[in-house]
Amino acid sequence: MRLEITMGNRLHGKLSIVTGESRSAGWAKTLACTLLLAGSAAAAEPGASNKFTITKKSFHCMRDMTPVRHFYVDNLAGNLKGTVRVAESATGGIYPVGSVVQLVPTEVMVKREKGFNPATHDWEFFELDVAKNGSKIRSRGFVEVNNRFGGNCFACHIKARSEWDLVCDSSHGCDPIPITHNMMGALQRTDPRCKNQVPVSAEDAAALAQLGEIVRTLNAAKAPKSP
Repeated sequence: MRLEITMGNRLHGKLSIVTGESRSAGWAKTLACTLLLAGSAAAAEPGASNKFTITKKSFHCMRDMTPVRHFYVDNLAGNLKGTVRVAESATGGIYPVGSVVQLVPTEVMVKREKGFNPATHDWEFFELDVAKNGSKIRSRGFVEVNNRFGGNCFACHIKARSEWDLVCDSSHGCDPIPITHNMMGALQRTDPRCKNQVPVSAEDAAALAQLGEIVRTLNAAKAPKSP
């Protein structure tokens, strides 16, 4: 079976998600989170700058970023080597300034300058709308950023244990949610911003269909109840 890219695009327009398992009562809250792996601190590369500007043009096809296991990283300040070193470590630590950590096309974390926002360990959260012609910043900020389901990003990430620099994974202390690695991978592979799109595989089509069922369940749960 083959499925056109448009199915993935529709889901990208509705979701900001991560991997894991959870009870339905917690879905809307924890769908705000991006479960990612973190690692140890790293020194900046020579020539890396701590000053950078973030606009919609800062975000592009995920598959053009650097893959680390099941997620992707980049660095807006030029210290990609430092970011990768952190992402590949299993011992915990602090990401360098400029780090971009992304699991799915519609959610991003960016490490800002030291002292930018101590409450979020200097992470800024972004929720994006993504399309063939690029990205649009739907929401950005710190403790106040919610996803389109009303879940708060910071409320999830603050549960990560201190050694993980506010970055979540299934073993880092954050609340899990009912999204599989197959669903996550399907969203990554159908990022509409990427060039040379191909028809969706049967495996990805099945994962996107399952994801669609979760979206419908969430929408039904928050719909106004009839008197």
